[in-house]
Amino acid sequence: MATTRRTLALLLVAAAVLAGADAAHGFYLPGVAPADFRKRDPLAVKVNQLSSIKTQLPYSYYSLPFCRPGTIVDSAENLGEVLRGDRIENSLYVFEMMEPKLCQIVCKNTPNEDEAKDLKEKIDDEYRINMILDNLPLVVPIKRLDQEGPTVYQQGVHVGVKGQYSGSKEEKHFIHNHFTFLVKYHKDANTDLARIVAFEAKPYSIKHEYDGDWKGNATPLKTCDPHSRRLVIDSDSPQEVEANKDIIFTYDVKFEESPIKWASRWDTYLLMADDQIHWFSVVNSLMIVLFLSGMVAMIMLRTLYRDISKYNQLEDQEDAQEETGWKLVHGDVFRPPVHADLLCVYVGTGVQFFGMLLVTLLFAILGLLSPSNRGGLMTAMLLLWVFMGLFAGYSSARLYKMFKGSEWKNVTIKTALMFPGIVFIIFFILNALIWGEKSSGAVPFTTMFALVLLWFGISMPLVFVGSYLGFKKPAIEDPVRTNKIPRAIPEQPWYMNPVVSILIGGILPFGAVFIELFFILTSIWLHQFYYIFGFLFLVFVILILTCAEITVVLCYFQLCGEDYQWWWRSYLTAGSSALYLFLYATFYFFTKLEITKTVSGVLYFGYMLIASYAFFVLTGTIGFCACFWFTRLIYSSVKID
Repeated sequence: MATTRRTLALLLVAAAVLAGADAAHGFYLPGVAPADFRKRDPLAVKVNQLSSIKTQLPYSYYSLPFCRPGTIVDSAENLGEVLRGDRIENSLYVFEMMEPKLCQIVCKNTPNEDEAKDLKEKIDDEYRINMILDNLPLVVPIKRLDQEGPTVYQQGVHVGVKGQYSGSKEEKHFIHNHFTFLVKYHKDANTDLARIVAFEAKPYSIKHEYDGDWKGNATPLKTCDPHSRRLVIDSDSPQEVEANKDIIFTYDVKFEESPIKWASRWDTYLLMADDQIHWFSVVNSLMIVLFLSGMVAMIMLRTLYRDISKYNQLEDQEDAQEETGWKLVHGDVFRPPVHADLLCVYVGTGVQFFGMLLVTLLFAILGLLSPSNRGGLMTAMLLLWVFMGLFAGYSSARLYKMFKGSEWKNVTIKTALMFPGIVFIIFFILNALIWGEKSSGAVPFTTMFALVLLWFGISMPLVFVGSYLGFKKPAIEDPVRTNKIPRAIPEQPWYMNPVVSILIGGILPFGAVFIELFFILTSIWLHQFYYIFGFLFLVFVILILTCAEITVVLCYFQLCGEDYQWWWRSYLTAGSSALYLFLYATFYFFTKLEITKTVSGVLYFGYMLIASYAFFVLTGTIGFCACFWFTRLIYSSVKID
């Protein structure tokens, strides 16, 4: 049975690839087995974290005075879900399949002073309640103002709203204590089985009233009674948040048959209404690539070809020296740089990061990272990072041996510890801040221990295995001999100053990705759906080409100026795009986000610092590898006496 499922999954992938799955809307496999329901089957709604785009600090649903079941059961969560701050628990919201219910009482709560204050703070910070039914997140449909575009879906319902009573200027806090749920299902034509394809809600604030004594869920409400056709359709008499005042939580649930099939139920959430902007981003980036490709082609096909032909034809060395400057430094161009071991470490780490991103994006394009598998993307990236340690060790050791280094174990340890160590320290500090805010987003000690175990138990040994294999291989031979005495570097024009050329080099790679970067930041920090990995893969390919080409162009100009210290500069030229990424993240923070808490601001800049550092390692390695290939190619093409 398991083999049949795997075969079916592979066939689905192949069919999607052959059919040319639409990159704009995102192709994915369902990720989980479908659940079939008969009429009156119980449907258990689970509650997830309370989230806010203003604070970025998630909290457990039951941290507020909502209706609690007798026993709270935590759902099993993967590594990615824990790191995201998801806390999935059971709730008192239980429906019956295809059985509409009106004015169902959940419970009556009376918040004390502290609980009322906490509710008001969460309403101020625009916290949302997140629920899950049959693995689908609860969404609130929001119609566009133009009425023509597709419906936009907001993840989760707001805890409450702020407003004034008519005739009063004093602002009050009102809680959403009534939900009208809509469950859409797709029915099998041959059987009476149905599958859930959508889970929506509209929140209301209503001050419920009742006569006589409170009889629990059987209490007849004057404000919501289906028998007298008095239903909740607006929030005209809202429930104010006050200490020691009763709040009655109620809900309606409606069921609606839908033509949407179960396998396509995520499409409405993942539909991107602004495909044109993404295509504009890709076309804009391609223009940059074409411009750079033209420059590289001109250098490679015209200038270099002419230079090499003349060098190989001229017997008089002095005549050759008059032609251009890059051949003059042939005896120094492969001289090991200062801090060669550190360069090897960063190149190895970049290879590890590149491999992780490439495989992740390929998996996502093939639909193997389903949006229904919450935390799956982060879990996959972490595991791939760990296993890519093999390539990190191999590449750093190969480069180190070319530099005629002998302390390969030291380089291996640095490769295994440096990048993850710096990231872990920043992450640990940020996690301590989240702990201080008593947020559910704080990573538990057990998860932290699991991360350390992955790092030291799997990643580090793999780095050592890779280094051993790399160092055992014969050293990469330089195409030309290196002189014993270093050549003096002539004074360079201002525009070839290392700082200037490095900063110029980072502009174009950043320019190639910054539009897509906007959507990624919006997805992360404004809690919107993002599943357009087709576009992302195109942008990733463009980024690789841009980094490689700009580095090759600037490296050629540098060598023509008889400056042979290209090793570190090639890495920093492409890597400087990370500086622009961080500056853009700062601009995004002040223009698009409404974060007011200091801790939330520190979290934002801390996480963006980690992202920028990773981007530096990735782009720097791409630039270095391109320049390494370029220099070996041109110097192996000329005859050196």
